[in-house]
This record gives sequence, C-alpha cells and structure tokens, in this order.
Amino acid sequence: MAKRDTISMSVIRRLPRYYRFLNQLNAAGVTRISSKELSVKMGLTASQIRQDLNCFGGFGQQGYGYLVSQLCSEIGSILGISSGYKAILVGAGNLGQAIASHMSFETHGFRLIGIFDSSPFKIGTTINGIRVEDVAMLDKFCREQRPVMAVLCTPKEAVSELSDHLYALGVKSFWNFSHYDFSNRHPDAIVENVHLNDSMMTLCYRIHNRPSEPDGLPQAL
Repeated sequence: MAKRDTISMSVIRRLPRYYRFLNQLNAAGVTRISSKELSVKMGLTASQIRQDLNCFGGFGQQGYGYLVSQLCSEIGSILGISSGYKAILVGAGNLGQAIASHMSFETHGFRLIGIFDSSPFKIGTTINGIRVEDVAMLDKFCREQRPVMAVLCTPKEAVSELSDHLYALGVKSFWNFSHYDFSNRHPDAIVENVHLNDSMMTLCYRIHNRPSEPDGLPQAL
C-alpha cells in the first residue's frame, strides 16, 4: 500500500467515480464483482482498477473479486465522505443558488452552514433552508463557526481579495467556480478549480475532431 501523500492525483480523481459506480451496483443488488466486470462498466482496464485500489490496500481476493458493499464503504472512508466538514458558499447568484439547492453536500463529505452575498436583493432570502447573509458578516461567522471550506461563486475580479480574506480567517480549502485560479497564491491551501467553460470547450474539441460519420455528413452545420 502506498503512502497517502505519494498517491498521484490521477488515482485520487478516479476514486469518486469508483464510489459512484459501486453505489449504483450496490443499489441494484450486486454483491460481488470482478475487476474485469467493473472495467467493462467503467471504461477502464482491469489492470488499472487493481493498481488504483492496491494504492489503498488489498480489497479483493483473486478468483473471487470484490465485495461491492464492502469496497464501496472502504472507498467512502478513504474519501472521508462521512466527515461533515463545515462549508460556506459565497455568491448567491444563479450558479450559487443552483449549487446550494441541488448539491448533496451531506453525502459528499461536507455540511453547508452558511451562504453569503453582497447584493441587497439576495441578503435575507433563503436557499434550501439557509438564510443568505451579508458578506460583511463573514468575519464574525467564521470566528464563531470555523468553516473548513468555502464554495466561491463570485465574479473573477472579487476572488483574489475574497480568497485572501477567507484564508486569513482560517478557511484554507476552496471549491472555486470563478474564472480566477489562485492555487499558487497560498501554497498550503487546498483548491479545486471548476471551469465549466473548459469542460464545454473540451466537449467541443471532441465533437469537432471525431471521425467522419459513415454517411459522410459534415461534422457541423
């Protein structure tokens, strides 16, 4: 088993996908699965799956495969999904509202405890049972509640100052939906940058560069 701090990010980023597929299998009543069967469902090689899981210990048995519920539980424990880390969200616009309303924080390791915005039209409203507070209340709230993570849904120009402010308040983990990358600004901060535009352009590239259709139709109209 590899030391946790030496495991590559590519392996770590596959763990949530394993967890999601295994949850689906468990819900469907599947009790046991081989690495080969799992590879077909996930589009990975059986060797890759075994290598990934061996980074965290031996979960399977040769000739028998993996117990789905046990492996799902083990990966959930590795991911820390039962931790319930306190989280806040800053920026209650359309994106922030969608995340606060539809993301299941509680089943993914976090507990959303506060939402903040600077707009007088947003302050005082309620999103998924949480009252939107004035961003000016961040200092008091963070000192009292000590959140671990902040979801940033603010405009790009606001993120630099906001991230510095939150970092000074002890918030050192960020789920960043702005278009500003500040990963290197605070070396000990943990930042997950989510670029929806990058994802869309990647999809566009894949469509644009796919093999020609059998009927010879152009790729774009």
